[in-house]
Amino acid sequence: MKLYNTLTKQVDELTPLEQGKIKLFVCGPTVYDLAQLGNGRTYTTFDVLARTLRLSQLDTFYLQNITDIDDKIIKRAEEKNIDWKELTAQYLEDYMADMQWLGNTSVSEYARATDYIDDIVKQVQGLIDKGYAYTIDDGVYFEITKFPDYGKLSGRHDVQEDDAQSRIDQSDQKRGWNDFCLWKFSKPGEPVWQAPFGAGRPGWHIEDTAITEHFFGPQYDMHGGAIDLIFPHHEAELTQMESLSGKVPFVTTWVHGGFLTVNNKRMGKSMGNFVTIRDVKNRGYDAAALRLLFLQAHYRSPLDFTWESLDAAANRLSGYNELADLRWQTVADEQAQGMDSFRQTKAELLRCMQDDLDTPSALAVLSAFSDQAKDSLVSQEDESSLVDLLEFVDDLFGLQLAKRPDISNHQKQLITDREQAREAKDWQMSDEIRDQLKKQGIGLNDTGHGAIWFRF
Repeated sequence: MKLYNTLTKQVDELTPLEQGKIKLFVCGPTVYDLAQLGNGRTYTTFDVLARTLRLSQLDTFYLQNITDIDDKIIKRAEEKNIDWKELTAQYLEDYMADMQWLGNTSVSEYARATDYIDDIVKQVQGLIDKGYAYTIDDGVYFEITKFPDYGKLSGRHDVQEDDAQSRIDQSDQKRGWNDFCLWKFSKPGEPVWQAPFGAGRPGWHIEDTAITEHFFGPQYDMHGGAIDLIFPHHEAELTQMESLSGKVPFVTTWVHGGFLTVNNKRMGKSMGNFVTIRDVKNRGYDAAALRLLFLQAHYRSPLDFTWESLDAAANRLSGYNELADLRWQTVADEQAQGMDSFRQTKAELLRCMQDDLDTPSALAVLSAFSDQAKDSLVSQEDESSLVDLLEFVDDLFGLQLAKRPDISNHQKQLITDREQAREAKDWQMSDEIRDQLKKQGIGLNDTGHGAIWFRF
């Protein structure tokens, strides 16, 4: 398997640190609001990556953190006049529900930052002891000049427009303008934990390295997140962990997903274009349609969301659903036309995904197969092969094709009755039955093999 590695700036062959196993960490949400579409795209990308790794016979442990203490959380709790724990509990529940709805189910374990305070304190103390960290009035900071390789991941030191700028810690006492906070001394009324260097709470970057060291040790295979986290967040993670452990590299492969915009503008409540996963769900869209929209663009490319583009993805999903429904209406072997090998299609899908997670090419393979299958129909002999392919596609993309149910026996009888009416040239009865089925959400395509049904 090959992936673009932000650290090496090239597509690299994936070489696990431990043969046959992958340790994957992805930066999870800060639970102070509903998950928006940018979150949805990022977590769908890494869900599909984990699925691909596992289908490539790699034993993959996928770890995701939950930031449940942060300046944004404290501020939002104050605005709502509720306890910060109540706020994070509610939005964490909402996040999990949204991920379940979207089909992002491949995470092996979620780790809440506040459950790993002891690990965080240990790392901060270790950096102090090694001379990388210093204390000022508002907290403990990492001194960038002590780490000569700072910038090797992002290739820069300067803040740019698309960086997560709101989390660059400000203090007039810092020794360097981009020194970052490891531990914040709590203000009155704020959450607080005891530590030998002063009571307070963790900085943003230190929680991730503390959690990954707890689970994976000082080095592991793969770290993922959105592109705006490369600097300063991931640069800071690399800096503090390699300084603490002395082991290089901290992470072998860094994987970053592209931006999502809405109507060609960066999403924001002030822009009036803030769209959540819950908004899409509440409009009645199929979760698989949103997944398809995310996957139609390469994960490293920008993606613009419009409701029209989601409608187009829903139409593409309808075509795949029609393929899935063919399993319930196979034709006699002697009537079926030839089809490409199911096994070959599966292999081609996986090959595309193993080539830097090339979802656009993989979906093109699936679309071509779907079109051919619908034109030639599926023989009774090939039914099990079709089901096997659908299950493979579900395992890879999470589209739930193999779980589509058959229509009812009553509806099947209506289709048989209509065929008999057509043979008798009773066009009025034929049309009445077609209309009756249409009201039940069933359409018909008349072919040389008889009527093939599909759902609206």
